[in-house]
Amino acid sequence: MKQILYKLFEHQYLGRDEAREILQNIAQGRYNDAQVASLITVFLMRNISVEELTGFRDALLEMRVPVDLSQYAPIDIVGTGGDGKNTFNISTAASFVVAGAGYPVVKHGNYGATSVSGASNVMEQHGVKFTSDTDRLRRSMDACNIAYLHAPLFNSAMKAVAPVRKALGVRTFFNMLGPLVNPAIPRYQLLGVYNLPLLRLYSYTFQENDTRFAVVHSLDGYDEISLTGEFKVATSTTETIYTPESIGFDRYREQDLDGGETPEDAARIFDSVLRGVATPAQTDSVVANAAFAIRVIEPEKPLADCIALARESIQSGKALNTLKKFVELNS
Repeated sequence: MKQILYKLFEHQYLGRDEAREILQNIAQGRYNDAQVASLITVFLMRNISVEELTGFRDALLEMRVPVDLSQYAPIDIVGTGGDGKNTFNISTAASFVVAGAGYPVVKHGNYGATSVSGASNVMEQHGVKFTSDTDRLRRSMDACNIAYLHAPLFNSAMKAVAPVRKALGVRTFFNMLGPLVNPAIPRYQLLGVYNLPLLRLYSYTFQENDTRFAVVHSLDGYDEISLTGEFKVATSTTETIYTPESIGFDRYREQDLDGGETPEDAARIFDSVLRGVATPAQTDSVVANAAFAIRVIEPEKPLADCIALARESIQSGKALNTLKKFVELNS
């Protein structure tokens, strides 16, 4: 590792195979926490390359516990984290809205590393017990159109670095990798990123495989569609900048999306959205993300129709019923 760190400190880049081997060594415990923290720090000081990201991804997918849910052709809705905004669990709420609207979802998530509440925190607040049992995951898909994959159960490397990530408390390249290593390898993906270089990096990476995707970034720094300002959406064929007003939403303030100070606070907001009693800002941010996820699956569907489907999922109680069934089955 010493030679690798010297190379990186001299502003050199890793090749794809080299990056793959490093991740494998981390998973096998060949480096101590200080060395792993130093490696992580390098990628806080400069952008990661496509070769490095792809090599790290290769290693994680090779080492994953596989789960075959391909028969459902599901979508994953996820943000990289690391935007420093401490929003409530918008992507997770959007996942239940999309599932309630009738689209299969396989949500890949973890505990919060740079925010109060990650997807796994809010799931645990509801009493959900995580599993890697494919039969149980399929039953969840059949019963309520959604399965949840807690990342550490499916990849030893993610589990191995969890204490270091938590101790650092800042975004790491594992935030970047998480959205790329869903062990089910979903057919569709809506991914939120915290800056424009990452938006382009993920777009290039996704175009190397068969995933149909949209990468979103709010230009004021959110790793999701926040409706606090302009946002960009990139697909394999287009890059478009939207304003909240251009797609029928109001523009909101940053504090309107705050996730609170504890996982309990975030879970209360999450529940209020699905119950249809949240603030307009909280509800609309979830609806917007869910709508763009639906459009990834059905790109010919007008965006206004996708927004209507997402909103109806909440207003009809379908999203809340999906959550209730999911919790009942997975607790």
